[in-house]
Amino acid sequence: MTDASQIPPADVIGTAPRRKSRAELTPRTGLISLAVGSTLAAATAIECHSLAPETNSLVSWALSLGYGAILWVWWALVVELLCRAGKRWPATLRISAASSAVHLTIASGVAMIHLGILHLVVYWVSRAGPEPERAAYFGLDFFKLGRFGIEFLIYTLIWFACAALNTQLVAQRDAMRSLELERQLSSVQLRALQSQLEPHFLFNTLNAVTTLMEVDRPEEALATLGHLNTILKTVLNRNVPRKVPLTQELEIVESYLAIERVRLADRLQVDINLDPNALDGLVPCFLLQPIIENAIRHGISRCENKGYIETSVRRIGERMQLYVRDNGPGLNGRSKPGFGVGLTNTRERLFHFYQDNCEFRAFEPDSGGFEVSISIPYETTAS
Repeated sequence: MTDASQIPPADVIGTAPRRKSRAELTPRTGLISLAVGSTLAAATAIECHSLAPETNSLVSWALSLGYGAILWVWWALVVELLCRAGKRWPATLRISAASSAVHLTIASGVAMIHLGILHLVVYWVSRAGPEPERAAYFGLDFFKLGRFGIEFLIYTLIWFACAALNTQLVAQRDAMRSLELERQLSSVQLRALQSQLEPHFLFNTLNAVTTLMEVDRPEEALATLGHLNTILKTVLNRNVPRKVPLTQELEIVESYLAIERVRLADRLQVDINLDPNALDGLVPCFLLQPIIENAIRHGISRCENKGYIETSVRRIGERMQLYVRDNGPGLNGRSKPGFGVGLTNTRERLFHFYQDNCEFRAFEPDSGGFEVSISIPYETTAS
């Protein structure tokens, strides 16, 4: 686990941060839609002149291009607005019965506004434009059922294409994140296993077992070896990022603390407060043990007197609140910008499982020591 001194004082994360790599319609989408709209506008101008070759002046070309731009660049603007709305409100580009009903209503409004703009432009040209162009634009009527149906269909196709593309990008993002989390968890497991196998840890544990045998306490020695076995088996068996029941997560915590109690004896006091209503809740695997290990290694080990760790897990409504607090020296004036690797990994894993629906805080309380608190949704089945 990362040294607490790598974390600046009172560094707080209210919610899991958004990644810059968050899957969404790319910024180039607007440029692509603008290029397509401009091409269609030019094609419309060419078609207008092929149907009315007598209007072939520079002014008539300008009017034709303007008409084509209003006809097609409008839809490029609609694409851009949909993309921006999707970034701010993800449900906008989510294919569902509710969003479909909303967009059917929006499609009607967009179609009417577009037809109204086209009607005003054509009306102005037919009344105030150059004489040769008046006849070409006079009599164009956009408020027809067929024309409205075309506009309605275009918006529907644009929204569906944007939503389908966004859905595909989100799926790719989730797949890449799962692969990254699996790789990251494998690294975390390896580091955890290596941590347990570090010479000083094994020597201290084996020395504790030897001492227990010398003072004729074989049952405690066997229990200590059993706790070490539980830790190693748990680390080896959890090879994919997943949520586990809180009771299962507490098994490795209890085994780790049992070994540390043998080693540190009276120097360590641990108080674990568990809400019975939270025991069947799910938490990401390897959530609590690294934080408690960090508190012992970088908090309690530096205490001149008796070390104290308080761990609490409570269910409050539909939320689960977890915190680990120690009475160690805290940051003790040492701070570096940003989070250390261990707490950064914990934060990233919380974001992977809960997106923005979680809170993570790592800070030095006014009373001293160090505290890590986490708030996640209460779940009993994996989502």
